[in-house]
Amino acid sequence: MNPQKTAVVLIEYQNDFTSPGGSLHDAVKGVMDSSNMLENTLDLVKKAREAGAVIIHSPISFQEGYFEITKHPYGILKGVVDSKSFRKGSWGVDIIDVLTPQLGDIVLEGKRGLDAFASTNLDFILRSKGIETIALSGFLTNCCVESTMRSGYEKGFEVITLTDCTATISEEEQAFACAKNFPMFSKPMTHNQFLDDLKGEAVGEVETRGYAA
Repeated sequence: MNPQKTAVVLIEYQNDFTSPGGSLHDAVKGVMDSSNMLENTLDLVKKAREAGAVIIHSPISFQEGYFEITKHPYGILKGVVDSKSFRKGSWGVDIIDVLTPQLGDIVLEGKRGLDAFASTNLDFILRSKGIETIALSGFLTNCCVESTMRSGYEKGFEVITLTDCTATISEEEQAFACAKNFPMFSKPMTHNQFLDDLKGEAVGEVETRGYAA
């Protein structure tokens, strides 16, 4: 993986999911704790940024009243509405402090559903920056991460799913998504495996440039 052509996409690391007191935190806390998901993500972002990869934040948000979606939501979006999650102007919608976007990071705007490509300019950003590989992490493993994975695969990107940087509402669903669904549309790996590949390519590039000089 060439770091200059790689983006790490952080899906919904917002207080409602990630922080104690968040409206949906109790639902994902078990899987987050069992895999050390948040600490793995912090390590991932720090080292991927240092290697030269692009960091992209993909938060979701809605107006108070959820006017952007149907008046009669069902499925996962009904759960968002019922729990009053990700409302603009609320603490819950904010990206968690420890992952505050840094200079050079990109924050997507307009995510209103599951797929990070669907209602944002993610595809435009990736192609304009020459990105070929996307590494996905975040919430929920079998919902927004999986939806984004499928779209990235269909659009021709090399898709990496970071199994220890994702979380959902049960260990059973986490295991099934990582073992059965991820391999169909991505290359599943841990964040350390991903970083090893990324750093190996970065070192190789430096050595090649030094030799050429």
